[in-house]
Amino acid sequence: MVAFFDTSQVDPIALQLGELFEKAGFELSLVGGPVRDLFLGRQATDLDFTTNATPDQTLAVVEGWADATWDIGRDFGTIGIRKGDDTVEITTYRAEAYDPNSRKPTVSFGDNLNDDLFRRDFTINSMALRLPSLELVDPYGGKRDLDAGIIQTPGTAEDSFSDDPLRMMRAARFAARFDYALADDVFGAMKEMAPRIEIISAERVRDELTKLILADYPRRGIDLLVDSGLADFVLPEIPALKLEVDEHHHHKDVYQHSLKVMEQAMAQETDADGDVPAPDFVLRFAALMHDCGKPATRKFEPNGSVSFLHHDVVGAKITKKRMRALRFDNDTIKAVARLVELHMRFYGYGDAGWTDSAVRRYVRDAGPLLERLHRLTRADVTTRNKRKANKISNAYDDLERRIVELAEQEELDAMRPDLDGEQIMQILDIKPGPVVGKAYKYLLEMRLDEGSLGEEEATRRLLAWWQNQQ
Repeated sequence: MVAFFDTSQVDPIALQLGELFEKAGFELSLVGGPVRDLFLGRQATDLDFTTNATPDQTLAVVEGWADATWDIGRDFGTIGIRKGDDTVEITTYRAEAYDPNSRKPTVSFGDNLNDDLFRRDFTINSMALRLPSLELVDPYGGKRDLDAGIIQTPGTAEDSFSDDPLRMMRAARFAARFDYALADDVFGAMKEMAPRIEIISAERVRDELTKLILADYPRRGIDLLVDSGLADFVLPEIPALKLEVDEHHHHKDVYQHSLKVMEQAMAQETDADGDVPAPDFVLRFAALMHDCGKPATRKFEPNGSVSFLHHDVVGAKITKKRMRALRFDNDTIKAVARLVELHMRFYGYGDAGWTDSAVRRYVRDAGPLLERLHRLTRADVTTRNKRKANKISNAYDDLERRIVELAEQEELDAMRPDLDGEQIMQILDIKPGPVVGKAYKYLLEMRLDEGSLGEEEATRRLLAWWQNQQ
């Protein structure tokens, strides 16, 4: 079958490699994601190739042409090659079998392209282009499913997910990336086999979840994880948001609200030169998790209302615990949890008003997350009451205006006391130690409350404070 796409999108290195392998008497094909992306009109990047040549034969074919090679993946049939600025991998046709209780494959080399394509996760990733002819090899209907917007497996979904249960999350991730639907048998297998995700390492689950959240349509992926039952094992805090709403205790559907907040936060991401370049995992995941403390704090009040007192603080703790279990790095955990903790801080500003001191504390507590906090707070408004929404929006506009004004006046982004540690030790005639930190904190609190007082007044206040410490 001849492929129908813009052949100018094919990287020249692919055609050069195809000619080299053809001349040496071997097959070579571009395979998987790059082929799929060509049909979607996208530049094929991260090129993957498959061949009937063994790793040693592959090294022999590219000798003298490649600028560098490495064989760290030789046991799995993979040879890495660098040519100029391009880095590619060439893998010998494979046939794999899996222990049903692990994800460690037994690898054996194959000699048939169709068999190699059959072992891949989904039909849209099971297409190949023979090189250098660009003939499409599509034995499992990948182009058909790509056109239909369907995620389907080459063989039975049960066999595919049994081989590698992470493919269930990958199905949700590809649905989120392309806004595709799952084939009925694929979704059915996910529901039936969801508990098998527990044999997959936390790190692999984390990586798939991250890619899903960063996709163009993460709501679709989250819905699939929840509806299939996978989320009960990998992110149980999200299905827990589906709180019952009875006729006596009306309140928002927290699950749908959280998805809406995530989408509204995404809409406020910026281009690469902006304050929060898209896609931003910290902002999106914080938006998804921002109300995860509500199930644990829900209380039905005597007057018929529902309260969620301190759900922001509880939610931050829950978020940290889940992200640690998924082996996220400490910086990402702290950032997401901090946004969850701060997402309610703004409310009440429009009614009570804030002193300059309160505005300074808001900025200090947000720190480098301030721009994300702005977006999360605005995204958290999902009411259909336009008057209420406009009131909140206007109040936040006013807060941002005051932040800018104070920043211009006081260099708020680099908030420091009027005296530094060296000056404190000199004025009080003390050596480094805990007392210096205590004095610094006192001066910082004074600065936040009253603004800059100047070194002379700060010194007078410090000495008065010191007298009370004796």
